[in-house]
Amino acid sequence: MARAVAAYYARRDPFGAAGDFTTAPEISQAFGECLGLWAAVLWQRMGRPDPVLLVELGPGRGTLMADALRAIAQVMPGFRAALRLHLVEQSPVLRAAQAARLADAAPTWHGATEGLPPGPALILGNEFLDALPIRQFVRRGGAWRERFVEGGAFVEGPAEDAPPLPDAAPEGAVREVGEAALALAAGLGARLAAQGGAALFLDYGPAESGFGDSLQALARHAAADPLAAPGEADLTAHVDFAAIAAAARAGGAVTAGPLPQGIFLQSLGLVTRAAMLARARPESAGMQLSAAQRLIAPEGMGRLFKALALCHPGLRHPGLPPLPGFETA
Repeated sequence: MARAVAAYYARRDPFGAAGDFTTAPEISQAFGECLGLWAAVLWQRMGRPDPVLLVELGPGRGTLMADALRAIAQVMPGFRAALRLHLVEQSPVLRAAQAARLADAAPTWHGATEGLPPGPALILGNEFLDALPIRQFVRRGGAWRERFVEGGAFVEGPAEDAPPLPDAAPEGAVREVGEAALALAAGLGARLAAQGGAALFLDYGPAESGFGDSLQALARHAAADPLAAPGEADLTAHVDFAAIAAAARAGGAVTAGPLPQGIFLQSLGLVTRAAMLARARPESAGMQLSAAQRLIAPEGMGRLFKALALCHPGLRHPGLPPLPGFETA
């Protein structure tokens, strides 16, 4: 999965109507604006550090960050002046798109979070975790076996070096373990606890850990066979938010959520912002409002997608209000 995903992103811009899928920043500019202001509020709560890292993991075309920076500059220019933009991106094609769109912010690129410089950081990751590789384990005859790919087909073999797996599971149950995502969460948790800051992830998956095969492929906005053409379709799997949160806490961070994306974005004022955009641009009012509805409605992206925050323990002190957007968590 890791090799196929790397090959897929290395050669293409997969976003939008002409690509394979559309993400929230491409649906509505209000999404990126709300996330930028979320970071701005956290910067204030951190004591306005200058400089501070503003980091995006998997920035796509740079759309989310461009919208975030515009809102930050308008509402909190002090944060805009203090931030140093860092992007974690491996794709040469997408780096070029980001460079064109974010040139004024003078971004620095990294291939992995380990390359980020030290210091307090505010980190955003939208639909990043779902693209990280997973392992799948299948319950057979009262024991766990691991699923592999061999000769273009799924095969099962001994579950060697398996992570902890539940003893009780029905025959044929599938348990997915995203070791790369868990390592990322643990590393970020340790970093935030030691150096300050917060991270916000928005992605799709269940709030609680469970069983199920969620590996999927998408090509030209339609479901595809994950094994049919490796490197030619987008491969993803549902995010185990409970496990991610536990890994971050083990690293030393505290967490908020997971919370359904619809509730989170409404708390941040996305609907109000979309209505403002609709009034300012009557010719596209219907599009602005329908885009907002798609992001928050339970039947759209509002329920399946979740928001999860990780932060330094001092940012969730009992005397402080909840993190922005997580008031109902």
